[in-house]
Amino acid sequence: MILESIVTTCDEAGDPVVSPMGPIVDEQWREFVLRPYQTSRTFANLARHGEGVVHVSDDVELFALAAIGRLQETPPVRRAESIRGWILEDACRWYAFRVAEMDDSSERSVIRCNVVDRGRQRDFFGFNRAKHAVIEAAILATRLDWLPHEEILDELDRLKSPVEKTAGDQERRAFSQLQRFVLAKVNKQ
Repeated sequence: MILESIVTTCDEAGDPVVSPMGPIVDEQWREFVLRPYQTSRTFANLARHGEGVVHVSDDVELFALAAIGRLQETPPVRRAESIRGWILEDACRWYAFRVAEMDDSSERSVIRCNVVDRGRQRDFFGFNRAKHAVIEAAILATRLDWLPHEEILDELDRLKSPVEKTAGDQERRAFSQLQRFVLAKVNKQ
């Protein structure tokens, strides 16, 4: 199963890098697979350092802004104790990991990771239809180089309805940011 999550890794200076990512997980959370593109900062950080933290979060605004590179500042974090890494303070759960195996033989790498520590910080609020729509829109925004723009615009238009019907302020802000980002990119080309 792929679980949309937030991954933190360390850059060259040891500072946190926040990236949305969909690891392939099992129900036991002992190990999982990340598949970042080799051009991503996450791949570079894991190739260099080999440790990070996967977060289960219901903060869809964080997902959206990180997906489109518009995160103005790093959200509150604290140092992980078992690895050199960062834990998002507002995440519901977190899983510190070490890279066990890295296959970089194709453009999208396959990184097998072992969970070495875990924690629960608060209950998962849950996803309403608007939160799901924001996650889907964030994924679409990262696919502008691969999918037809008309297809992405049609899908964003479809996702607008659940946001209008069920969103709170966070979901409205996030969806609006994603729409502006996609329209700017599409109109630029």
